[in-house]
Amino acid sequence: MDEKVKIIEIPKISDQRGNLSFISYGNPIPFDIKNVFYIYDIPGGTKRGGHAHKKLEQILIPLSGSFDVVVKDTKNESVIHLNRPNRGLYIGPLIWREMKNFSSGSVCLVVASLKYDEKDYLRDFAEFIRYIRK
Repeated sequence: MDEKVKIIEIPKISDQRGNLSFISYGNPIPFDIKNVFYIYDIPGGTKRGGHAHKKLEQILIPLSGSFDVVVKDTKNESVIHLNRPNRGLYIGPLIWREMKNFSSGSVCLVVASLKYDEKDYLRDFAEFIRYIRK
């Protein structure tokens, strides 16, 4: 999973007024940005994700608060804790992901390589495993 799941350092400019971070293609986003959305007001105990994508690449950025991301392929599973807005999690295609343990007030920015397309989703884990093994 090393190349399909990795922490991305987001540039941070700091001075006495605070911090500013930015993203753009190539800095540090490794794909053309086609879609951006954010998840917020997440009720306690709620899980998000629970799917994989056939082609889409994403970066999850915790703009506020913290949460865990569970990522799986056919052999490995990892839990990555995100809590810094200048560090994002790159998730490539064919990686199962689930987000959980959101702190109060969490906001997750998602930067994606494709526009929303329901046909790109694998929403059942058994289907995901079958798709990979084809």
